Amino acid sequence: MGHKKLIRFRAIDNYSNVLQYPENMKGNWGAFFKNENPITLELACGKGEYSVNLGREHKDMNFIGIDIKGNRIYNGAKTALTEGLTNVAFLRVQIGQLTQYFTKDEVAEIWIIFPDPFLKKEKNRLTHPRFLYLYQEMLKPGATINLKTDSKELYDFTLETIAEQGCTVREYIADIYGQGKATGPLAIKTFYENMHLAEGRTIYFISFSLPPTPIKLTGRFEARLHEEQQGI
Repeated sequence: MGHKKLIRFRAIDNYSNVLQYPENMKGNWGAFFKNENPITLELACGKGEYSVNLGREHKDMNFIGIDIKGNRIYNGAKTALTEGLTNVAFLRVQIGQLTQYFTKDEVAEIWIIFPDPFLKKEKNRLTHPRFLYLYQEMLKPGATINLKTDSKELYDFTLETIAEQGCTVREYIADIYGQGKATGPLAIKTFYENMHLAEGRTIYFISFSLPPTPIKLTGRFEARLHEEQQGI
């Protein structure tokens, strides 16, 4: 590990707004934030730009950036502390472990910003049914999941997934900037988004809610999961 990463890992060990594999947090986030305001998660948050920017704009809401890479979390955590954003925190855990840290109806909204599209392993995509199943265990009924990506494959995959699962689509935009829709939260630009725009990439957005019925591995997802299990 590089010297710079070591410094950042040591720093977040002492940051009051960073929790690393904490115990007894499930159902207790109100005590942590000292309020009962709605909680929004930013998954695979990287440097935490969305959590910080949304926290600046919405002081009546709480935001938690989640990532496994502590050296990236450092950036957003330091900014939030410097600016006194007590409604912004960071959680260093695996996304697949989220239900260990959040209870039923504890989360009001999810943002997924430029995640790895996992072009060869779709089961690892954060909009795969196995992740939607986890989100359903935490989200309030009718809560919104937002995906912003430069990957057309992930965008198309997500549209197919939510159609198959009976989700409610709130909005989908095949080209945010081309359609002049980069307003409000969509105007927030992350480090990676600025890189993608400089390369001339198209930015996609989907906003949807999960169905009231349980998420299932049906149709092609069920078949592909079987293939993966059999090593086909």
